[in-house]
Amino acid sequence: MRAIPAAAAMAALLMPLWAADNINPDEIIRKFAAKELEFQEARNNYTYRQSVKLEELDPSGNPTGGKWELVEDIIFTPEGKRMSKVVYAPVISLQNILLTPEDERDLRDVQPFVLTTNEIPEYDINYLGREKVDEIGTYVFSVKPKKLVTGKRYFEGQIWVDDRDLQIVKTYGKGVGVIKRSSDNQFPRFETYREQIDGKYWFPTYTRADDTLHFKTGENQRVRMIVKYQDYKRYEGSSTIKFGKVVEDGSATTPPTTPPSITPATPPAKKK
Repeated sequence: MRAIPAAAAMAALLMPLWAADNINPDEIIRKFAAKELEFQEARNNYTYRQSVKLEELDPSGNPTGGKWELVEDIIFTPEGKRMSKVVYAPVISLQNILLTPEDERDLRDVQPFVLTTNEIPEYDINYLGREKVDEIGTYVFSVKPKKLVTGKRYFEGQIWVDDRDLQIVKTYGKGVGVIKRSSDNQFPRFETYREQIDGKYWFPTYTRADDTLHFKTGENQRVRMIVKYQDYKRYEGSSTIKFGKVVEDGSATTPPTTPPSITPATPPAKKK
């Protein structure tokens, strides 16, 4: 064996991870962002069922009875208009927190996070290395918005990109943004997994959050949220993208739901 000169050893230590891995992060970002745009357009031509369950927990993780549940089908009218049809929506029994429009915006736009070519300039994206996710080789990147525009929601956290298909297969982080009104909105960290649908696109199928929200009032509330996206079927009618199984036109009886962020109830309910 040959001894490595001190200068060379120091250079190796300072070498970026991507250089040692013979990776070009900018090229990977460019390619997966283009795939994400294709994925976004494709998912807009699918129907699916989305179910949400949010529970209030005690500090040990036991349910306390406060709960919000919603099951809705994302479908199309006979005219080809995308609609949300509520299937199941029991009375909300949350006691310590309230839902606000930013929560639903995160549910709809941030938790099934998509990072397309047009959105790349809005984020600082750094390559962190390689990692396996359920035996899938991935590139891992940190993602953080460069600037927060009032009223707009962003994702901050990490993404895992399949090293073959170059599509996001997992995200972990939270929704961030500057909200106009002066309310004490808090958002849990979540983890979203995708699965390959119709052998081509990685669509979100499962989101989980288990986090403690810390409000400015001094109240803390642990919550657990499970979101499932199921029964993806391609819609064929006035749409132009054609792949996967075809689903018949459905008629929506309920207009799209208005997005619900989480704020403490007023006044916060005290634990007994």
